[in-house]
Amino acid sequence: MAIKVLVVDDSSFFRRRVSEIVTKDADLEVIGTAVNGADAVKLAAELKPDVITMDIEMPVMDGITAVREIMAKTPTPILMFSSLTHDGAKATLDALEAGALDFLPKRFEDIATNKDDAILLLQQRIKALGRRRIYRPIVRLSTPHTKAQLTSGLSTSVRSVREPAISPRASSRVRASGKKYKLLLIGTSTGGPVALQKILIKLPANYPHPILLIQHMPAAFTPAFASRLNGLCQIEVKEAQSGDQLRPGMAYLAPGGMQMMLERGGAYGRIKVLAGTADMNYKPSVDITFASASKIAGGEILAVVLTGMGADGREGARMLKSAGATIWAQDEASCVVYGMPQAVTAAGLSTQSIGLEEMADSIIRESGNG
Repeated sequence: MAIKVLVVDDSSFFRRRVSEIVTKDADLEVIGTAVNGADAVKLAAELKPDVITMDIEMPVMDGITAVREIMAKTPTPILMFSSLTHDGAKATLDALEAGALDFLPKRFEDIATNKDDAILLLQQRIKALGRRRIYRPIVRLSTPHTKAQLTSGLSTSVRSVREPAISPRASSRVRASGKKYKLLLIGTSTGGPVALQKILIKLPANYPHPILLIQHMPAAFTPAFASRLNGLCQIEVKEAQSGDQLRPGMAYLAPGGMQMMLERGGAYGRIKVLAGTADMNYKPSVDITFASASKIAGGEILAVVLTGMGADGREGARMLKSAGATIWAQDEASCVVYGMPQAVTAAGLSTQSIGLEEMADSIIRESGNG
């Protein structure tokens, strides 16, 4: 049965373009279009689509408000289209926090240099979201204004998103191994911004290790994302720059469109940011950061692979594993897309598959301050 798609945009040209791309895939079907957020809320309830593509800036009701309304009334996987600007980045992060599961640049030339590749990627993203068939409650995080407001800034409002049609794994407490570490690495893609926020917000200010974060994200988005995380978390978070000396309790987010590597320098290592080559599929790439870290910190690394499409991180995790590092993967039930964690797990590289709600506590215990 084809995945049913509702296309939402105030531009008739863009609605038609997206609809044409969707219907080119036999596994996808456009069942309706909406010209603003208010229409989207109404049609989501009437048509019950499997996936909604949503613009952000629209008359009557904007995309972010529409996402909140839909997630409250008829929870549906939502893919946002965004401009690659600072304001576009902030709005997209707001939409993800409101309940959207994924995003893509609105200009197709920003998705991929090749037109056919851009079309295929859009189709793949929609199909990945459309496979989520059951519902689960999630606690939504609000954005406090200062670190002092962290405890009062959490909202316990519950919403639902679609999940893979599998039986949930029984929750279990991951026991600390007693191993000593120098560095925490976290790699992720689709679903990663919310997953990272849920983990990092729980880490204490005195977390004992530096943290390297690799999130597939455009260059225009990573400064805004690092700033948002820094405002939410007790640890410090910054967009990584060449020459940064790693220090405990500090998280370094790989810049979008670049590659973040670790080189020797100081007690924990020093960051080197490179442009990378044009043929690299991911900028930043989890594989590249993991591989470079394996040569510097070796077995004193805890590496975590979170939700995301594809297999980025598997070969880097293989190098880390060979050096004696510990590899964990997010479990299938809590992933937006069980691609990257599945690749690591299927290759026999991870020692634990851990639910998102358990991940932060597990990291804290394993790191020796839980």
